[in-house]
Amino acid sequence: MIEKKLTATDKRDEKVVLVAVRMPNVTESQLKEYLDELAFLAETAGAVPVKRFTQNLNSPDKRTFVGTGKLDEIKEYLTVHEDIQCVIFDDELSSSQFRNIENTLKVRVLDRTNLILDIFASRARTAYAKTQVELAQYQYLLPRLTRMWTHLEKQRGGIGMRGPGEKEIETDRRIIRDKISKLKDDLEIIDRQMATQRKNRGKLVRVALVGYTNVGKSTLMNALSKSEVFAENKLFATLDTTVRKVVVGNLPFLLADTVGFIRKLPHHLVESFKSTLDEVREADLLLHIVDISHPGFEQQIQIVENTLREIDDREKPIILVFNKMDAYSHIPKDEDDLTPIGKENLTLADLKQTWMGRNPLSIFISAVEKTNFNEFKDLLYGEVQKIHITRFPYNDFLYSDDSGDPING
Repeated sequence: MIEKKLTATDKRDEKVVLVAVRMPNVTESQLKEYLDELAFLAETAGAVPVKRFTQNLNSPDKRTFVGTGKLDEIKEYLTVHEDIQCVIFDDELSSSQFRNIENTLKVRVLDRTNLILDIFASRARTAYAKTQVELAQYQYLLPRLTRMWTHLEKQRGGIGMRGPGEKEIETDRRIIRDKISKLKDDLEIIDRQMATQRKNRGKLVRVALVGYTNVGKSTLMNALSKSEVFAENKLFATLDTTVRKVVVGNLPFLLADTVGFIRKLPHHLVESFKSTLDEVREADLLLHIVDISHPGFEQQIQIVENTLREIDDREKPIILVFNKMDAYSHIPKDEDDLTPIGKENLTLADLKQTWMGRNPLSIFISAVEKTNFNEFKDLLYGEVQKIHITRFPYNDFLYSDDSGDPING
């Protein structure tokens, strides 16, 4: 019964169509950014986006997400381009929306959550990450069984199975609930083990890298710890939390690289990646990495801040690290152009004169080219030292750069 593979994309490098609804609170430029991100997600999953469809609506259609006229337009395009067998929607679809859209388009339909889960499934490396992703997949799948199975009217019978019987869809639900329960039990065991590991790290200051996905956290981790954490120009390159002992100057601390956040991060993923997020909760200091070259970096900052509030409401110091200085560009404004100056017209020097540069806990760097790296390490050293001296209130200790263990001065 439960034999359907849970990954979204069955074939690599397949052509796909992207669909989004623009609501009244979304501008044209924001909609473009959202679709650019959806396209990047599709590419990360191994697909090739070839066409985008958008529609202005006050709210998504309850039956088909987009209006019937727009759905017919998509269907006409797919009829002409028969090599396209998948349509991806930039939102989470209900079971009935899936069913109605697929019945009309006659192709495979994915939503944003489905796509992100597929990427997580392909990126998970450790048994722990795989268990987390599998749990999220089953939680996503459970309410959508009616669209994924077609044997709903069949009854199970046979010796010992007589009486009213049990529909196979109910059997599937029961099996999935059992799997969810088993996976949760497995994760609880691993969570306790990881909590014990965190306690065994002693009183060293804990620093966690947080930020939107693909902003350069792993690259910065490698630069600071001189390790080889996997880094790639794709979304969610890192799923497994990596913790390294780092020494800056003569001061040791623990540095954790965590999974990146994203707009509309599926709730099931947030729940299943609880231990990964525990590194953020238990951190003494957060390094919020921002991709300054991304046109929507301010919105990404807001998304990360909102997610952090959901994870942990405790006040703790946060250093804003504006990364990718080397990739930043702007559009020079013509002197005769009387339209208001936009963010895209500002130079990097202009940005440094705004709230970003005036914040004492902010710095502009390039992790790839090590631009302003000494200044960044000085800022990091100062904040770690403030926390460190509250735990080790003495001044006559120095630290070995090799071991990080205290030695008498």
